[in-house]
Amino acid sequence: MADDTLTTPTRSIEVRSIDYVPRSERHGKVWHIGPLWFMCNAQITTLAIGVVSFVDGGNLIWSFIAIAIGLIIGTIFMAAHSSQGPKLGLPQMIQSRPQFGYIGALLVWLFAFLQYAGFNIFNTVLAGEAVGTAVHAPTALNPLWFWIVTVVGAIIAIVGYDLIHRMERYLSYLTVAVLALLTISGLTHLHVPAGSFDLGHFSPLAFFAQLSVVAGYQISWAIYVSDYSRYLPATTPTSQTFRWTFWGSAIGGAWLIFLGAYLASAVKGFNAGDPVSAIQQVADDLFPGFGTIALLVIAFGLVAVIVLNMYGGSLTLISSIDSFKKVNPTLLVRVVTVAITALISGVLALFASGNFASNFSSFLVLVLYFFIPWTAVNLTDYFIVRRGHYAIAEIFKPRGIYHRWGWAGIAAYLIGFVCMTPFFDTAFYVGFAARAMGGVDISLFIGLPVAAILYWLFTRRLDVSAERALADEQSAALEEAAEEHVELGTV
Repeated sequence: MADDTLTTPTRSIEVRSIDYVPRSERHGKVWHIGPLWFMCNAQITTLAIGVVSFVDGGNLIWSFIAIAIGLIIGTIFMAAHSSQGPKLGLPQMIQSRPQFGYIGALLVWLFAFLQYAGFNIFNTVLAGEAVGTAVHAPTALNPLWFWIVTVVGAIIAIVGYDLIHRMERYLSYLTVAVLALLTISGLTHLHVPAGSFDLGHFSPLAFFAQLSVVAGYQISWAIYVSDYSRYLPATTPTSQTFRWTFWGSAIGGAWLIFLGAYLASAVKGFNAGDPVSAIQQVADDLFPGFGTIALLVIAFGLVAVIVLNMYGGSLTLISSIDSFKKVNPTLLVRVVTVAITALISGVLALFASGNFASNFSSFLVLVLYFFIPWTAVNLTDYFIVRRGHYAIAEIFKPRGIYHRWGWAGIAAYLIGFVCMTPFFDTAFYVGFAARAMGGVDISLFIGLPVAAILYWLFTRRLDVSAERALADEQSAALEEAAEEHVELGTV
């Protein structure tokens, strides 16, 4: 059994950012990541994922099947990334340097930062609307709620890792209770239309659209996951990290997406893109006033996700700046980058379109496109090529063994992405293969194997044993330098 108990006193404010977490500071219990990833999925944004197949003419039973398959596929990849955290002691995106290079990693960091900001725009809008509806405030005050949500999220993100874990853990208990009551209300007071469970009513377009969006939603968490497992003891078994991440995320995702699909088939307002009013209606059907309670809890849940986006956005922004000019990752730098991330999403939330469901679906598909080849390259490198052995100190050297440009990773990524384009089906572009198949998008199943196989082929001559020897040689100095970094007050 891994030693997963607290090994060092927690600080009131986290001081580390993109730097390595030494073993002396590793702490926490591996099961804590389960509630965190449950909570990230157990919120109103996830409900909107269940709408997708109905937009394209699907029915409930095939939507459920597509959701289940998409969840399994996406969550396996997402949870695999989580297991990197305890082993490497690094945030997720900085781990892209061994595959893409010191400068080349900017390719994926740009997309990652856009994702953090994009998700926060949608989350901020929904949280603000939920609070405003719950307290019966005029819609003119929604911008005020947007900024309150943004400021609260920024403060929690600045305090950092330990507060985030505690908040997500305790909030998950309250959320389970509210969701259970909401589910009971939906099952007892709503009725789905005839034909909802007709297996003969199969629409390939609706099925693969639903599957791809669900898988994309789960894979989109891949750029976050080891941010929240990197403080765990290095002895934490990979299987335990994977298992707690997988089940936490899968249960939260399944519950909310299945519920979203059920509501989409039964509540006209929900399917039309107004999930806040639909949730209030279903909750109040159980007992008067429950709608207000449900919306407030849902708003808190969205704040919990907004925090993760600000925290991850800050780490990615610091990593990006560090690629051009060496950054001393001080607390001040983290505060400034959290504030920048919060400001961007807060301002853009004011201009977000009211057609939430349609825009959010399109956004998720874009996320899937950009991160499918990245997740293939990153996981192939970690589990197959280098098998979890990295010279951590070299990741922070502009001219270290991982070089400025990782052409193997860049080439595999770009070729994998290009191979996906004929299968794209978006509002602004439809590939010839997708058009020939009536709009069915199977790019997920193209990009993953192509990028993974190419990266493996491109790295066949890599001297992994030399890298491992260097990592062993530098390990003691790495721990000492990381500990001194804190003791000298340079973070």
